[in-house]
Amino acid sequence: MSASMSSTKPNRSFTLPADRLRELAASVDPGRFAGLLDPLLSPSTLARLQQSSRLQPRLAELLLGGKVEVSCADWNEDALLGHEPRRAALLAGSIWHARSILKLVSRHDLPILVELIGAESHAFAVRHLSSAVATTPIVDPEQLSRQIEYDGHACLGAWLEETSSVGRIRVLLRLPVGTAAESPTAEHRSAAGPLLSLVVAHLRAEAAGA
Repeated sequence: MSASMSSTKPNRSFTLPADRLRELAASVDPGRFAGLLDPLLSPSTLARLQQSSRLQPRLAELLLGGKVEVSCADWNEDALLGHEPRRAALLAGSIWHARSILKLVSRHDLPILVELIGAESHAFAVRHLSSAVATTPIVDPEQLSRQIEYDGHACLGAWLEETSSVGRIRVLLRLPVGTAAESPTAEHRSAAGPLLSLVVAHLRAEAAGA
């Protein structure tokens, strides 16, 4: 399945806590609600609950559990400019494994990898080869795509540790439970800053040109 290139840019005009909670609830990965409410609920039921304007503030409050202050000034600054965190993770992971991506040039394997990580991530890796981290080659495209996603999410999680608690939670809630963003290693922490700087610059340039 190809990588999603979607964007959920928040409405910067939100000022009331209830509006902020609705915006948060609408952007959360549905699986978060399944674990919170009832794992047996069908996807269609979860979608209806998640999109209910009446229920959204309560659902968001349950997810936050008092961890952040909804009325804080930091709320209006989305760490990823409203873009999907998986997209940012794939971009970061593609740089991490750029050497392997560049070597995967066979007519059979390259289309498989591009289908898995997206053409944008492939091109991004080639463009930023000089910033690659991994030195051990991975030749299997499916294994490489999994490692790109793992290291990319871990870098994203490490980078989020340096942002505000509001910014970190808002991005993590847009991801499924259990990604590597929740458990970055020291290696990811040392590389996260430079890689995510490139990713955010890319996203910012895209927003400016929109």
